Amino acid sequence: MVAYGSPLYVYSRLDIENNWREFDDAFGDHPHLVCYAVKANSNLAVLNILAKIGSGFDIVSEGELERVLAAGGQANRCVFSGVAKTTREIKHALKVGVRCFNVESASELDRIEAVAQSLSVQAPISIRVNPNVDAKTHPYISTGLKENKFGVDIDDAISLYQQAHDSEHLSVQGLDCHIGSQLTEVAPFLDALDKVLELVEQLNSNGIEIEHLDLGGGVGIQYDDEQTIDIKAYVDAMLDKVGEMEVILEPGRAIVGNAGVFVTQVEFLKQNSEHSFAIIDGAMNDLLRPAFYNAYHQVLPVNENSNGIEASWDLVGPICETGDFLAKGRNLSLSQGDYLAVMSAGAYGFTMSSNYNSRPRVAEVMVSGEQHTLVRERETIQDLFNKESIVND
Repeated sequence: MVAYGSPLYVYSRLDIENNWREFDDAFGDHPHLVCYAVKANSNLAVLNILAKIGSGFDIVSEGELERVLAAGGQANRCVFSGVAKTTREIKHALKVGVRCFNVESASELDRIEAVAQSLSVQAPISIRVNPNVDAKTHPYISTGLKENKFGVDIDDAISLYQQAHDSEHLSVQGLDCHIGSQLTEVAPFLDALDKVLELVEQLNSNGIEIEHLDLGGGVGIQYDDEQTIDIKAYVDAMLDKVGEMEVILEPGRAIVGNAGVFVTQVEFLKQNSEHSFAIIDGAMNDLLRPAFYNAYHQVLPVNENSNGIEASWDLVGPICETGDFLAKGRNLSLSQGDYLAVMSAGAYGFTMSSNYNSRPRVAEVMVSGEQHTLVRERETIQDLFNKESIVND
């Protein structure tokens, strides 16, 4: 902490590699591609580590695509998801040769076809179907219900596949389905898969061949005492149903979530008749999940403090919002200046951070064995307004 300052994200290279390999190894010889979901953690070092061991990538923007390429990833191992792909993004993705577009609406299919025609190429597509399966997770990260913005109603998909099949500028590659995030049971995945396979049969009967199934991501991790999914059993259960078809998975949180911690320092201790507050230098702009989702993260002292004040502490940050907290009601022995590790912070931590209250974004460090490397410099105050200008009278 002395070397890099606080607050700070720290990631484990070994954990990232092992978590990805657990998915990859589970498939054995079955045709597959494990595409890491870049939105979970898009640091170049993270992407580079995964590219080196053969990962594909699930991207949702041109920026994420460029990050993957800059980190040594291959465009032909990228699937392009997201509900609002622009003409520019589609054109660029076609030029660099992405593996497949996961199409999320009829309008998007029309746009991809028009862009492909303008470039005199065929665009590889997969349609993301919405199977109306309840993932029983937080409503903000549920994506497989009719009320969600994602995907195409499974009952409407056949006509879109027929349109793509008949087009000179679209090439049907697969079928995509993603029902949500932080799932801790296999059953919702299998329910969605059953519906998807029924659609595959209907498409086959119409002469439309599906080469791969993209079954998305969403495997949960342990933040507290959750019972998480056994990856090998999960993959085996899917493979029992899909036959010889290639399977693409898009894990993100499951790769990096428990491979990262957020380190923060206690600035002040403040107690009143009702509450004990540990005011820390980390805030909701650094780690949004607790404020946004009311998410739970374990908090551990970096060094045990037997001489501190023992209490049930609310860990609150400097942001001028009552919702600025990282944890509540944690029984800890604390003194001013102590460092705390907010666990399981490798996913949707830095990628969701902001400069709210004009706070520079924090540094990121990668640990590999006995070595540790700064993989993102801490922003400076000057960085906050380098691209701004004032109006001259």
